[in-house]
Amino acid sequence: MRTTSSNYCKLGATALAALLALGAGPASAQISDDVVRVGIQGDMSGPYSGNGGPGSVLAARMAVEDFGGKVNGKAIEIVINDDQNKPDVGLNAARKWLDSDKVDAIIGGSASSIALGVQTLMKEKQKPYLIAGTVSSDLTGKACSPMAVQFLVDTYALPKAGVQGLINSGAKTFFFVTVDYAFGAALQTEATKFIEAAGGKVVGSVKHPLGATDYSSYLLQAQSSGAKAIVILNAGSDLSNALKQAAEFKIAKGGQAVSVFGMTINSVTAMGQDVAAGLNITVPSYWDKDDESRAWSKRFMDRNNGVVPTYIMMGVYSAMTHYLKAVQAAGTDAGPAVMAKMKSTRISDAFMKNVSIREDGQVMRPLYPVVVKPASESKSKYDYYKLGAAIPPEQIFRPIAEGGCDFVKK
Repeated sequence: MRTTSSNYCKLGATALAALLALGAGPASAQISDDVVRVGIQGDMSGPYSGNGGPGSVLAARMAVEDFGGKVNGKAIEIVINDDQNKPDVGLNAARKWLDSDKVDAIIGGSASSIALGVQTLMKEKQKPYLIAGTVSSDLTGKACSPMAVQFLVDTYALPKAGVQGLINSGAKTFFFVTVDYAFGAALQTEATKFIEAAGGKVVGSVKHPLGATDYSSYLLQAQSSGAKAIVILNAGSDLSNALKQAAEFKIAKGGQAVSVFGMTINSVTAMGQDVAAGLNITVPSYWDKDDESRAWSKRFMDRNNGVVPTYIMMGVYSAMTHYLKAVQAAGTDAGPAVMAKMKSTRISDAFMKNVSIREDGQVMRPLYPVVVKPASESKSKYDYYKLGAAIPPEQIFRPIAEGGCDFVKK
């Protein structure tokens, strides 16, 4: 076949166009609608808003700023939803984000009932769901998704650490005061397994509604049970109110240990350090852990009316940072490609160093036992915790073979 000068021109133009396309790089061509859009969902105004809420939004904004404000030359946009701890509100907002608003990923710290539904939606839409605040172990277990990552703790790790501490201190009998929804039920179920495996006994339990204000009847039942350890399984303002009233009843002074398995630092402020003093808890990060976390937290507090960040807020920062790094490395915001890059890349930021993501989506980070100091031992504002030695993640998170996740390698 003869090649004319016209053919050469056409071939040259085609080759030039191909070279220009390569020069532009795949990233600029594969960011959908030229914006990487991330939804931040959680309780922004209710009983759990102090755990994450507006502080989580600020942490996400700081992650975007620290990343440079753009990824692969494209804008990063944050959208926000107050799910009000209501499944219909949270699920409808997530569905609208995915169907109409072109949201590429969601960072969630919602109630378990909301998170489990959102995780299903994200799996269907093949979009990353980054969990920072919700603690149901089902999210990496029987309800797992290849499109989800759990950045913090869950209802397996928290009671495992808590029960170990109480058993080691001599407690053999337990009574639960539990919030009446999936989060509380999961904590109590797992804790009961660990107690019985260690030779202890649960002598009773009582449930209370979310947002209760009067805990006197529940605490009196716990006190009269004679249990050596009374464990309060709730969070946010519920936890603050319950512990304040436990102090008023002088339960601990009567020889019964009052314990919690999960608590964010804002609850110490809310209930008062003297009320919280002596509580043993487990945390994935702490604002005052080292120089890098202190420096980040100071920047955060400067923009948050001086209020210290919780570990949930730090988890949101980690989630947003790692997601943006993955988008940049993958050259696209397409969910499966980004998730593959997230899982194949170790996490390193102000709160984690060289941390892997397990196949089921669990971030394998160390946890830290802490004891709340009495106010007399604090050297500065928010100097609340005595930090213990790191607990390796393999000792505290559920073994992957026991989780029931259907897509992991058998």
